[in-house]
Amino acid sequence: MRASIRELTEAVHGTLLCGNPETVIEHLSIDSRVSEGNDLFIPIIGARTDAHDFIGKAFENGCVASLTSRAENVPDPQHPLIRVQDTVEALHEIGRFCRKRVPIPAVGVTGSVGKTTTREMISCALSAGMKVFKTARNYNSSVGLPVTLSLMSNEYDAAVLELGMNVPGELGEISEIAGIDIAVVTNIGVAHMEFYGSREAICREKLTISRGFGDKEGLLVLNGDDDLLYENRGLTGHPYVLYGTNPRCEYRAENIHTENGQYCFDFCHDGKRLPVRLSVLGEHNVLNAAAALTVAERMGVDTAAAADRLSSFTGFSNRLQQIRAGECIIIDDTYNASPDSMKAGVRVLSAYTARGRKTAVLGDMKELGPDAPLFHRQVGTAIASEPIDRLIVVGELGREIAKGALDAGAHFQVLEMADNREASGWLCQNTLPGDVIYLKASNAMHLKEITAALQERLGSPADALLNS
Repeated sequence: MRASIRELTEAVHGTLLCGNPETVIEHLSIDSRVSEGNDLFIPIIGARTDAHDFIGKAFENGCVASLTSRAENVPDPQHPLIRVQDTVEALHEIGRFCRKRVPIPAVGVTGSVGKTTTREMISCALSAGMKVFKTARNYNSSVGLPVTLSLMSNEYDAAVLELGMNVPGELGEISEIAGIDIAVVTNIGVAHMEFYGSREAICREKLTISRGFGDKEGLLVLNGDDDLLYENRGLTGHPYVLYGTNPRCEYRAENIHTENGQYCFDFCHDGKRLPVRLSVLGEHNVLNAAAALTVAERMGVDTAAAADRLSSFTGFSNRLQQIRAGECIIIDDTYNASPDSMKAGVRVLSAYTARGRKTAVLGDMKELGPDAPLFHRQVGTAIASEPIDRLIVVGELGREIAKGALDAGAHFQVLEMADNREASGWLCQNTLPGDVIYLKASNAMHLKEITAALQERLGSPADALLNS
């Protein structure tokens, strides 16, 4: 973005308390410790801290202006300070301001599982015929999305925006700010169950992404294999298409198989059949690829060229990322976790061709509400018959995974560890050349510490990263 303080003050319906109104802003900062140059600092009031206390520190670190909802807080009258009623609402207005200035077509992506990977695969597919902007880092929330929009420019042909939700009403609001033309919903799981209570409520909330169409007709791209999305496909009144493996889907993945460890399938639509080969791990990525090719086709990108681009997609950090540690392979899937993604991840391990043993290291999944122990036990039950050799669990809820597996008659070794340190130590002493270790838990469990410990103890060659 590039806008003057005068323009931004008007956009947020604020009052300039001090400073030069012609000061130019090029970036937004929500962290007082970080400035990219000519930043406007947005002090967020959180549950534990009020970032207004760090406005002065933000100026010291390079920010040139700030919002404030405290009239009495003027740490440096030389820096522009814009008084607003609510800094988050003002941030939303800045997001709308930025979006209006960059009216390129946008795809919004949401879902309980797989939205980040689907976002990346859609971006990859569209890049066969377009210059694509995509969500920066994990900026997909009511605070992060406006920052993402501030980075967009008219040099792009299209945008792919990840839209997350944590509390009721958030998704619809940020979708409106994003001003999307196509909405992709990957699935309805039990992530964030503590806030919504049921999958049916989560489904209704996910479909509020259609509010982002505004007065446009818009198009919903829905996973037709998902029972709730199929049942509620007409709920919004907007046009929709279905992708998946079910015959009811207009865009289908058929003839799914592996060749030399890579997933292959035929992408079928309107009587046409296109062979697709993926480099990324996991059969569930067939559905993500089908979503990407569906969007590419609807946006006028040649699907054969899009499929060719997808064949080179290898994933990214901490999401089914293959890492070499000595003569072993780590599959680091530690970015986050839900019951569906954890079960899918263990299936990836099961299907992996390994010289040695296969070990799953699983930990707590957060934000699952009062039924969290049950959901963890269900994961254990679901993976009990998988052809792996060892299951290591970490955390209080992780023990429920172990219980579910043992109660279901798991044939593999099950070990409970007190923490990451104990798990790392045991693995370092009980891992042999050719072994494959899969790690999965919510990000708050910090299982990537185990990846680091294994690399340090077992060896990490220069070419340790097998995909990124």
